[in-house]
Amino acid sequence: MRTTLERARQKTNKNNIDVLQAIIEKNYDARKGYRKAMMDIQDPELKSFMQQQALVRSSFTTTIDQEIRNLGETPIENGSVTATLHRTWIDIKSRIADNADDIIIEEIIRGEKAKVKEYKGALKNNLLAPETHNLLQSQLKSIKNTLKEVKQL
Repeated sequence: MRTTLERARQKTNKNNIDVLQAIIEKNYDARKGYRKAMMDIQDPELKSFMQQQALVRSSFTTTIDQEIRNLGETPIENGSVTATLHRTWIDIKSRIADNADDIIIEEIIRGEKAKVKEYKGALKNNLLAPETHNLLQSQLKSIKNTLKEVKQL
């Protein structure tokens, strides 16, 4: 028979896994979005920025992947169908626009704002282990900095 402490730990562990699985999916989406933007954008400086951000998101997914494995679970390995459809919509929109780079930047800003909201929601979760909370807090700080940078482009 499990003790109350063991049940609480198990609940916290499951909660951490659920939160991290949702966040890793969003980071797969962001990584793919930045890679796609890098291919579509014309400005060389913007291309470089998009490449850098794709690498940052790849690092995020690697870190979260390891954390999920440390918790005894297998991480999901793909982004969402919704994000795939959204990237297709951006393709269509940017092909008919006069300045495709501006449209891509607008969508990056929208995506980063959504990521900030996702991370803040996850961090409000009272059952997160301190390590998970710190990991997400650190990544959120990076995302906020990226959002500031993108808004200045």
